[in-house]
Amino acid sequence: LSIVISISTKTSAKEIPKCHFGDSECIVKSMNALIKKYPRGIPELGLKPIDVVDIRDSKFWNDERVGAFWLIFDLFNQVNYGFENTTITKVSGFDENPTSSLIEIHGRIPSLIHKGSYVSQGRLWIVELNSTGESFSDFQNFRFVLKLKVFMEYRNNKRYLKIYDLNPFVNMKRWVFWLDNFFADNEDLSIAVNQVFNQHWVEFWNELEPTNNKIFTGVFRDIFEDVFDRISYDDMFLPVYNESEVND
Repeated sequence: LSIVISISTKTSAKEIPKCHFGDSECIVKSMNALIKKYPRGIPELGLKPIDVVDIRDSKFWNDERVGAFWLIFDLFNQVNYGFENTTITKVSGFDENPTSSLIEIHGRIPSLIHKGSYVSQGRLWIVELNSTGESFSDFQNFRFVLKLKVFMEYRNNKRYLKIYDLNPFVNMKRWVFWLDNFFADNEDLSIAVNQVFNQHWVEFWNELEPTNNKIFTGVFRDIFEDVFDRISYDDMFLPVYNESEVND
């Protein structure tokens, strides 16, 4: 997912060409070539692995402890699998001055897998809930649009991108979700609840979309920030020559 098209270092992908500022078609091709060639990242360039992506701990559901139905649900030890199969389909905003407009990145992933551990407490009518276990999600035919606002930081006479706002817009064909051991003393009830969730996943997604988007914001932001911090924006692209330099 990184826009490190090709950097002149010993580990850079010299066969992946740099692009001119604003050449969206070239940038899309270079990004896809980079994703395919380096799914495990390039540590020397600050490019993190994308075949296994760690996720920050998150509070997935956090109701007030009142009434007949409430739930507190925390996720931890989370990872995503599948970003290495990303196809970038469209980009815009990677101009010589990217602060003048939004940067947009569009892409799709056939299957984005999420695995993690959970701890939950709650009440479902007369049923008390207090459980821990493993969670699994499969976001099938996952599509995203990232909208970034950036500003420039100048270091050593070079420009570095800093993200001050990142908004992901995501959709998918289906969300498969499963919680092991949701009712520790009643496996049949655990299976039944999981089945209900998967039968009505659209309704659950609509309810949980703000929380999911917050998690995706953190994931995408973490992927980009280290690269932008270590690789100058100008080094990502072909140099710009003014008319006098060309004539010389």
